[in-house]
Amino acid sequence: MAVVVAIDAGTTGVRAMAVDATSVPLASAYREFPQYFPQPGWVEHDANEIWSTTQAVLSEVVAAVASLGETIATIGITNQRETAVVWDRATSQPLHRAIVWQDRRTAARCDALRAAGHEPLIRRVTGLVLDPYFSGTKLAWLLHEGGVVENERLAFGTVDSWIIWNLTGGASGGVHATDPTNASRTMLYDIGGMRWSAELCELIGVPMHCLPTVVPSSGRIGITVSEMAAGLTVPVSGVAGDQQAALFGQACFNPGMTKNTYGTGSFVLTNVGARLPEVVDGLLTTVAWQLGDGSVSYAMEGSIFVTGAGIQWLRDGLGIIDAAAEVGPLAASVADPDGVVCVPAFTGLGSPYWDPYARGTIVGITRGTTRAHIARAMVEAMALQTRDVIDAITEACGTPLVELRVDGGASVMDLMCQFQADICGVTVRRTAVQETTAMGAVYLAGIAEGIWESPQAAADAWRSDAMFTPVMPAEERETRYADWQRAVERSRAWA
Repeated sequence: MAVVVAIDAGTTGVRAMAVDATSVPLASAYREFPQYFPQPGWVEHDANEIWSTTQAVLSEVVAAVASLGETIATIGITNQRETAVVWDRATSQPLHRAIVWQDRRTAARCDALRAAGHEPLIRRVTGLVLDPYFSGTKLAWLLHEGGVVENERLAFGTVDSWIIWNLTGGASGGVHATDPTNASRTMLYDIGGMRWSAELCELIGVPMHCLPTVVPSSGRIGITVSEMAAGLTVPVSGVAGDQQAALFGQACFNPGMTKNTYGTGSFVLTNVGARLPEVVDGLLTTVAWQLGDGSVSYAMEGSIFVTGAGIQWLRDGLGIIDAAAEVGPLAASVADPDGVVCVPAFTGLGSPYWDPYARGTIVGITRGTTRAHIARAMVEAMALQTRDVIDAITEACGTPLVELRVDGGASVMDLMCQFQADICGVTVRRTAVQETTAMGAVYLAGIAEGIWESPQAAADAWRSDAMFTPVMPAEERETRYADWQRAVERSRAWA
């Protein structure tokens, strides 16, 4: 049976995972790599350390698959988005530490572009907000302040490009490529025209010759070189940024299908189909994927700053639980939060509000409030914030929510998943394989190589381990949501 290996290069570590044609994971390996913080607000990675970690986990998984007597057919890649890597094509050596998506050093440059009136252009062409989060201004900083010299050997890429380059031979003939999901996070890519924008490259100060070729998210990109890829000589046939890969890994192939990943924060993505929607305040428009036949799907994305981090605060800040796993049973020990509403705006509010001055708020406390009520309110806040984003997306694009597919640490709580179904009035399905990012890379590569005939065949292989249907009466649902909206208003513009 053919096996697909995904390389999932995250922000703190790299995972390799092997999956067979029935969507069953066969082997997995994970290792962390160092983080560097040279100045306040600066976050960097050593690209060589990312690559050596990738080689290590790939070697572990290749050995595990060989011990099972299976054959690896192809590799797919998914990655932390927006992190900027520069290297010399002739030597394959990085020219500076990679600047990570979390890095804020280009905030002043973004402010200057905004003050000069360029944000509407950037929003219209890229679907993004003007923010140092994205990689275009990072690359400009490397060239103009970071000491990187522009010449014909200069290569820029996000982490996927760096891994593809090395897997396919590096300086000995490596492929310099990325896909539209990663390109669309650079602030340099025209998501309507599906090409690098010469106008934005000139505006931001990035030479186009250093940019990677943009290839479909699903399609053969290059062949690995044995000594670089743990002995494998196989095609690299899929690539996508992590959140788009998770959308694909959740088999959200039809317009209206939506996924939410409950991590420290949450990313809600909705497949909005082949038509590029108008940009709207509070949301990002991004390329969901491009298949080998050239067809493009778009997504609208909303970022929630605090979901799992709220549970950590209950543990580390308030001390009302000793371990995160306790929150589910504690919250379930009461029938409801008894009027308590918690807005975990510890670092402001993300989508759809984008209010950096909001602050955490707990309202509705009475003498009868217990730690269980506060825990329940925090768990429900995950679902209520998700409804905020879903409502904004459906209003903006006119595509009704079909189904919500969930993954991430907090999705193990049946209580939270049921409340999510109730407050949105929609079916919630929890995936059986939690590594949805890696599964997206697996499906993209496997479709390109014929392991799955089509996205529909991959969708048929997708499995859930639980389904939650709404049971809350509609009137109660809207009353509870109205209470949440009142609490959000009290949290806003506080700082």
